[in-house]
Amino acid sequence: SVMQTVGLTDVTVSYSRPGVKGREVWGKLVPYGKVWRAGADEATKITFSTEVMIEGKKLAAGTYSFFAIPGEKEWTLIFNKVADQWGAFEYNEAEDVLRVKVKPVANGFQEWLSYAFLKKSDNSTILELEWEKLKIPFEIKVNLD
Repeated sequence: SVMQTVGLTDVTVSYSRPGVKGREVWGKLVPYGKVWRAGADEATKITFSTEVMIEGKKLAAGTYSFFAIPGEKEWTLIFNKVADQWGAFEYNEAEDVLRVKVKPVANGFQEWLSYAFLKKSDNSTILELEWEKLKIPFEIKVNLD
C-alpha cells in the first residue's frame, strides 16, 4: 500500500502488484474495453479520510474499490462502493459512485505495477498507476478548511 496526506486528508491505496513477465499487457493480458481490477488478486482499494475532488468531481470520504476500463486513447476510472471484492468477477456497475475519464501517458518500462503520488500543491496531488510502458495519472484535490 501507499499513503499520502494532502492538506488534512489521508489517501491510501492498497493493491497487489502484477509483473509484466514478458507478456503483452495492454490490449492482451488486460483487454481494452473491459473492467479491470487495477492490480492483481483482490480489487485495488482507495481510502479517503475526507471528501475529495477526483478530476473535478466530488467523492465522499470512504473506502472504495478502484477499477479501470483501459482504452488505447482514453481510460475510465471507477470508484465502486463495494470495497472488498476479489478481482472484478463480482463487479456491479450499479454500485459505482464515480467514474472519470483520463488519458494514458507513455512511460519508461515498469516491470511491477505501482501507484505513486506526485505532489502538486498544498491541496492537490496526482496519483499515478504505472505499469509496463504506461502511466495513468489522475488529480485528487481536497478542501483545506
